[in-house]
Amino acid sequence: MTAITRLLVANRGEIARRVFRTCRELGIETVAVFSDADADAPHTAEADLAVRLRGAAPTDTYLNIGRILEACRASGADAVHPGYGFLSENADFARAVLAAGLTWVGPSPEAIAAMGSKVTAKRLMAEAGVPVLPSLEVGTALPSVEVGTALPSVEVGTALPYPLLVKASAGGGGRGMRVVRRPEDLEREVASARREAEAAFGDGTVFVEPLLEGARHIEVQILADAHGTVWALGERECSIQRRHQKVLEEAPSPAISQEMRKNLEKAASTAARTIGYTGAGTVEFMVKGDTVAFLEMNTRLQVEHPVTELVYGLDLVRLQLEVAEGAALPAAPPEPTGHAIEVRLYAEDAHYVPQSGTLHRFEVPGPVRVDSGVESGSVVSTHYDPMLAKVIAHGATRQEAIRKLTRSLKTATLHGLTTNRDFLLNILKNPDFVDGRTHTDFLDEHHLTTTPEPTDLEALAAALAMAAERRAGAGVLTTLPSGWRNVRSQPDRASFAEIEVTYRPLPEGVTVAEATPYHVVLERDGVRHAYDVARYGEIVYAGTTRLTALPRLPEPVVHVAPGSLLAPMPGSVLRVDIEPGDRVTRGQVVLVLEAMKMEHQIAAPAGGIVADVRAGKGQQVEAGTVLAIIQEGDE
Repeated sequence: MTAITRLLVANRGEIARRVFRTCRELGIETVAVFSDADADAPHTAEADLAVRLRGAAPTDTYLNIGRILEACRASGADAVHPGYGFLSENADFARAVLAAGLTWVGPSPEAIAAMGSKVTAKRLMAEAGVPVLPSLEVGTALPSVEVGTALPSVEVGTALPYPLLVKASAGGGGRGMRVVRRPEDLEREVASARREAEAAFGDGTVFVEPLLEGARHIEVQILADAHGTVWALGERECSIQRRHQKVLEEAPSPAISQEMRKNLEKAASTAARTIGYTGAGTVEFMVKGDTVAFLEMNTRLQVEHPVTELVYGLDLVRLQLEVAEGAALPAAPPEPTGHAIEVRLYAEDAHYVPQSGTLHRFEVPGPVRVDSGVESGSVVSTHYDPMLAKVIAHGATRQEAIRKLTRSLKTATLHGLTTNRDFLLNILKNPDFVDGRTHTDFLDEHHLTTTPEPTDLEALAAALAMAAERRAGAGVLTTLPSGWRNVRSQPDRASFAEIEVTYRPLPEGVTVAEATPYHVVLERDGVRHAYDVARYGEIVYAGTTRLTALPRLPEPVVHVAPGSLLAPMPGSVLRVDIEPGDRVTRGQVVLVLEAMKMEHQIAAPAGGIVADVRAGKGQQVEAGTVLAIIQEGDE
């Protein structure tokens, strides 16, 4: 049995911190690796030792096997945990770690390789009796067959059944995935998926399979040791997804019967035994009615593993480490109790556009678990996934878990960046979600990205706090109220981009119990409302509501030409599909930006003629940069 004494996590952010937490409990020393962009990141500061990975761009740093092995030698690490993403499912990386005489916390390179090509994996599963969806590598034909049947032999030239899903062979998380509904779109979407997969996983191989619309995405957590014991730890419901990335996960699924649960666990156990699996992994399925189809096996820890941990009362990272040391699992896992739900809190706007900048305050209260890669003061860069944290609630019932999670998100302090908090709350209160009627098209059917408008009391609290701040900073006549005049001709107003409010005189029925630059208490009709207020330049937070204060004496501004197409985020221009003089239609993709390892299509907001193109391929642009100018006209 090999004892681990110093573990290097070949990853960053939330998962690195998650592994470090368990290591501290076990007395294992920890080593972080970091890119230049992550020099001040929490995971870098949290480890016992940290090694800078030099010589590569930030997006490539954590994919550099040679640099990571150098970090192992420099730090004296005797084991490596890959986390998820990056090199976690790279068989060559696992072989290199083992060849260096280190302990690899994960399945064997052979098991990783067997599941690494997802088309090959499906053939293995079909041969083992696990039901599969048909799939083939791009460039070969895919016949129209019934879902759940074994893969047939195929001949080039057989028609492709649309719609299709293009998927990256080497990774997950929604990267390298595209829906194709028309044959004429296939070549473009495959090229885009390949680029994204190469950037995210270092492998641009993609394949296609039928898109099973209206199905549920169900996965089973597997844990296996080297002594023949395989645990199947129930199922997780992962159907709510945006851009093929999971947004909310829960365990157990509200729609899986006990009989189907047993069938899923049996299929997942068969998959693990077929490839001699050890360690933690996940077997994913699509479920529609009585149809169950194997999708893929993730040979690593999943982002959503906390919901299984809370339901089963386990520490999966600890079990990973113990299995890697050679320990045997008990014959059977503990019985599950209650229900757990996880949401992924992202720095992104209502259109799923990633945000970057400083996260001034990050506080998530309540009886919930928070696995985060950030803290107050963290800088969220454009180089990596914009997920800030996972917030997980456990309750005796699903209703209790929903209630706890809703309360925690509502009261969270998230200052400095636009987040998807309101989007997550809209999901949690949606009647179909509450009743468990979810599927992979859920977000397409429900328009849940709206952001609530600030109330007049929230705006009033912000205005009073700003007035108190001005008074506190006054050099003379400090006893006079803000805005005092000998002869008052106009009321005092505060203008925000979202709302305008009069704060002197107060609206009818409103009284002020307290007003400082940081805390305001208002009373209306006998009910008191308290607001903590924080200000960062023109951005003001009253409670959880963000307002943009407009200047009292506006400075002259530079106007942007009408029809200007602005960059929605910092990024690199991957492709420009227009030239001056081209006619475009509303919604037509005219440029493609790459930011946070995802491709973002920039579409024409209206039809017209391209008057100017100001961005070129490979150019780095900031948010708000004019990319092109389109003169509106007949489409």
